[in-house]
Amino acid sequence: MFQTIERRPPDPILGLSAAYKTDTNPNKVDLGVGVYKDEAGNCPVMKAVKAAENKLWQIEDSKSYIAQAGPELFLKHSVDLLLGNDHVAAKEKRVATVLAPGGSGALRVAAEFVAKSYPGTRIFVSDPTWNNHIPLLGSAGLKLELYPYYDYAAHNIKFDQMMDKLKQAGKGDLVLIHGCCHNPCGADLNHDMWNAVADAALKQGFTPFIDLAYQGLGDGLVEDVYGLRLLAGKLPEVIVAASASKNFGLYRERTGTVMLIADSQAAAEASGSQVIGTAREMYSVPPAHGAALVGMILDDAMLKAEWDAELTEMRDRINGLRSKLVAKMQEKGVKRDFSFIQNEKGMFSFLGLSPEQVKKLIGEYSIYMVGSSRINVAGINNANLDYLVNAIAAVL
Repeated sequence: MFQTIERRPPDPILGLSAAYKTDTNPNKVDLGVGVYKDEAGNCPVMKAVKAAENKLWQIEDSKSYIAQAGPELFLKHSVDLLLGNDHVAAKEKRVATVLAPGGSGALRVAAEFVAKSYPGTRIFVSDPTWNNHIPLLGSAGLKLELYPYYDYAAHNIKFDQMMDKLKQAGKGDLVLIHGCCHNPCGADLNHDMWNAVADAALKQGFTPFIDLAYQGLGDGLVEDVYGLRLLAGKLPEVIVAASASKNFGLYRERTGTVMLIADSQAAAEASGSQVIGTAREMYSVPPAHGAALVGMILDDAMLKAEWDAELTEMRDRINGLRSKLVAKMQEKGVKRDFSFIQNEKGMFSFLGLSPEQVKKLIGEYSIYMVGSSRINVAGINNANLDYLVNAIAAVL
C-alpha cells in the first residue's frame, strides 16, 4: 500500500525553523515561525500560566474525559472575553460555545459543521491570508473564493476592491475576516471599515466567519474585538474561531474556541449540538489542560490581572519593535520608506522585498523569513536589530 506514496514537501514556514536550527552562523535571526519571543529569543511560559498550572496540579484528581463541549468555566469566560459580559447576544442566550483543539481545530470544526449542514457553501477569504486557511477550509468541503485585501505596493488595505468583491457574497455564503492582527500582513480594518462590512452583511445576508487568533496583541483586549462585537450585535449570525495560543502562550496545549451567534436561543442550542457532534466524529473529546488553565486564570482576579499585565508587556514590546525597526532604517540611511510597519498590528508584516532579496537574506546573512518577506516582528530584539537592518539595506 505505502510503496506508491510520495514524500510531501516540507511546510514552507516550519521548514524555515528546521533550517534555522541547523544553521551555524552565530548571527542568525529567525523571523519565520509565528510564536511570540521575548528579548532573549525564547517563547516563554507566562507567569500567570505557571501559577495556574501549580494550582491545577494541587487540585486535579482525575484524568478522565471532560465534557464534549469543554469545561463550563472555560466556556463561560471565553464568551466574556470575546463578547463582554453584557453583550446582547450573550444576555439573550443566542451563543453556543465549544472547546476545540487550538484555533486551527476551531476553524476546521466550524468549517466541517457548515459544509456538512449546507453542502456547497462558499467562503470568501482575504488575499493574502494565513497559508493554512486555504487547505484547512477547502479540504473540509467549503468552496473558496478570494477577495482583494492587501496592496503590496501601497502597504494598505484595498478596501474598495474588497467591498466590490464581497457584493458577490449573499445569503448562505461565509466571509472569513481576520478579527485583528492580520496574518500575514498586519493591516487591520478600522472602525469605519468594520461598520461598512456589518452594513454589507446585513444588506446582503452573508455570514461573517471571524478568525481571532491574536486578541490583545494589537491595541488591547477590548479594542481588538471591536469588529466582532459590532457584528455580533447587528447581525443574526456570526461564526468565530478563537485561539489561546498567542495571548496565553499555550501553543502546544491546543486550546481554541468555536463560537456560534444565532438569531435565537433555540437555533444556538441546536447548532451547538451539531458542532459537538461534528467534533465527536473528528476527535471525540477535546484536550483539557489548556482550557483548564484559561478558565482558572480568567476566574481568579489576581491571576487575571497578572495575565493582563503580561499580555500588555508583550503587546507593548511588539509595537515598540515596530517603531525601533523603522527608526533604525532611517538612522542607517535606508532610502525606502518602511514607515508602514509601525502602523500595522500584531506579530506580522511584509517587508516588501522580492523573493530574490529574501533568498539573499537567508543564504548570505542567515536571516530567515518566508519568501513573501513576511516577518515575525517578535523575532527582532536589541541584539539583532542592527545586524538585521544592515542586511536589509545590503540587499535593497
